[in-house]
Amino acid sequence: QVQLVESGGDLVQPGGSLRLSCTASGSIFSISYMGWYRQAPGKLRELVAAITSGGITNYPGSVKGRFTISRDNAKNTVYLQMNSLKPEDTAVYYCNADMALSGGSPYYSYWGQGTQVTVSS
Repeated sequence: QVQLVESGGDLVQPGGSLRLSCTASGSIFSISYMGWYRQAPGKLRELVAAITSGGITNYPGSVKGRFTISRDNAKNTVYLQMNSLKPEDTAVYYCNADMALSGGSPYYSYWGQGTQVTVSS
């Protein structure tokens, strides 16, 4: 069974930093796109950062310059380094990945269970 497991969420003060990790496990042939999303109470889920298998990244303006996404393809892991955190960054953060389970099979989108990030003094 394929799954994505996030870790690293915590309570942090404004201006602080956190590093989230997400590891894909199971019988995986290939991972293309990987990304981080977040959802605050009463709001829609939004993209935070994305990275292709070749390392091309994408960020929305709200986090550009503060957040950095990276991945370790050998470990099937994606990271999100978050610096200069603000109270408005408070949300559940979800990992997302497009994965193929065998050669020639299509890529399907998978989601992790989420990890809570709270920015508060």
